[in-house]
Amino acid sequence: MPNYVLTGTPGAGKTALLRRLEVLGHAVVEEAATAVIALEAAQGCDRPQRDPSFIDNVLALQRARQARAPGEGVVFWDRSPVCTLALSRYLGFPPPRALTDEVVLARQRYEPTVFFVRNQGHVERTSARRISFADSLVFEQVHEDVYRELGFRLVDVPAGLLADRVAVVLSAACPR
Repeated sequence: MPNYVLTGTPGAGKTALLRRLEVLGHAVVEEAATAVIALEAAQGCDRPQRDPSFIDNVLALQRARQARAPGEGVVFWDRSPVCTLALSRYLGFPPPRALTDEVVLARQRYEPTVFFVRNQGHVERTSARRISFADSLVFEQVHEDVYRELGFRLVDVPAGLLADRVAVVLSAACPR
């Protein structure tokens, strides 16, 4: 079963792309960090990303979602443990051992082709996404560097119309 990762900066449009792929009948797996932030906020923690345990919590949810992932067909993932490593570096936290172990397994679990969804020229702030556009560009570069460092091949998904972005992904992941 091919597992393709969609990555990029917060607010780049990964979720919209994932939703469209899902509507087209593809299996998708949601991003974990946003869910962890939402859960923590519901429990009264305003900025969970300031605590090193945030990385552990994101990884735990990613692992749970991996365990429940569809077993056949193409699956599109909104981020991966490699993204969590990038997040750890961006936040200045040393990666926990469980994360480095998971990153080693990423080469076996995910396709070597990763879809790098480029920023749209702005970031729309949400309760979970509080990053400035300038900081998002730094975060975007950290993601790109980590994936390249680990030997993944990045397919650029440029800013633009959703239909065009979906076409880029499908032409590489599901060639006819």
